Amino acid sequence: MSKVKIGIFGVRRGSSVVKYCRTQPDVQLVAICDKWEQGLMDKKKELGEDIAYYTSFDDFIKHDMDAVVLANYANEHAPYAIRCMERGLHVLSEVLPCQTMAEAVQLVETVEKTGKVYAYAENYCFMAAPYEMRKLYRSGKLGEFEYGEGEYMHNCESIWPIITRGEKHHWRNNIYATFYCTHSIGPLIHITGLRPVSVTGFELPFNARMERMGAKSGNTGMEIITMENGGIIKSLHGLGPSKNSIWFCIYGTLGRAESSREDAQYGGHGRIFTNLDRYEGECFNRPATYCPGADEPSIVQKWGHGGSDYHVMHNFVDRILGNTDADTIDIYEALDMFLPGMFAYRSVLAGGIPMDIPNLRIASERDKWRNDTWCTDPAVAKEQLVPSYSKGNPDIPDETYQRIYEEWINGV
Repeated sequence: MSKVKIGIFGVRRGSSVVKYCRTQPDVQLVAICDKWEQGLMDKKKELGEDIAYYTSFDDFIKHDMDAVVLANYANEHAPYAIRCMERGLHVLSEVLPCQTMAEAVQLVETVEKTGKVYAYAENYCFMAAPYEMRKLYRSGKLGEFEYGEGEYMHNCESIWPIITRGEKHHWRNNIYATFYCTHSIGPLIHITGLRPVSVTGFELPFNARMERMGAKSGNTGMEIITMENGGIIKSLHGLGPSKNSIWFCIYGTLGRAESSREDAQYGGHGRIFTNLDRYEGECFNRPATYCPGADEPSIVQKWGHGGSDYHVMHNFVDRILGNTDADTIDIYEALDMFLPGMFAYRSVLAGGIPMDIPNLRIASERDKWRNDTWCTDPAVAKEQLVPSYSKGNPDIPDETYQRIYEEWINGV
């Protein structure tokens, strides 16, 4: 295979994939699909007639291609990933992998049955600072994992009209506080390679900002996760906090490594601070700081999310082309990143008790969850529907969504 033929499902988030396909020699963009006709037509004007454009996924999936990048709604990735792999297509799935345990089981078994490449596009794993932490940890310089923290705090109010278009039942308006968790949990899982075994969840209150946005959940979620070696991860993430934060920290038996705080203005997730001992018990202060991504080609540094969007696509294509060592996130690791958030909300609804996290690598564990449609999406959950907010869904008037729709249409 000289070039991997790529199809994109989802115009808006798929734009970074378009950029990769237009600049790299090992891929060819052949088709784009989206139900949003105006966005699709705008992309056609930009890219020309050499690419096929579809509003129907049923037609799109029949196109002659090798792989599909799923950049559609975050709560709808699993059903489309399953259909793609059953048709013989490799899949790169944007965040998140699924929204129910039933989908998780079916997704795992489809990957195992088809043998197609499934890669999870958790790009925060490949930002310069957390990826450098992975290198330090995997080389033994951090010692054994003891504690870690991850934060993805994103005040989305200013971009809410663009990303929800005033749709009352948009997935972003219906999710629970701990749902969108893999930007904060994912890098810590990828750094350590450890499996999460239990979680306790916390939900920050529904606030005026969420009400103005029309989002029904608590403004932020938090997970306290116990790992298989006994270490602890604290994850904090939200779409309705007052300020933004992308930050990661790891404590090992040989010291600490962390990224720069976003507000510190020292490069954010592109800069790392370390304080490492040569051997356990040395206890000397050895602080250092550097920007690990500074030596990357400028084309990579200019990619979205600190260059991480490039690495996600490059690793996926490299894996398809036969490099079994390509650093992709497989389905099992993807679920290790996502299930702590799902079970954290189950913990919240149960009064804050710890919840065991299923290990779907083990076939015998799957039957318990095969018909579990527990989620906040009425179309999928049916009788297992849960509220977006633990105290009950707030009553948000239709006028809120009309205002947001008008702001989107008018480009406010």
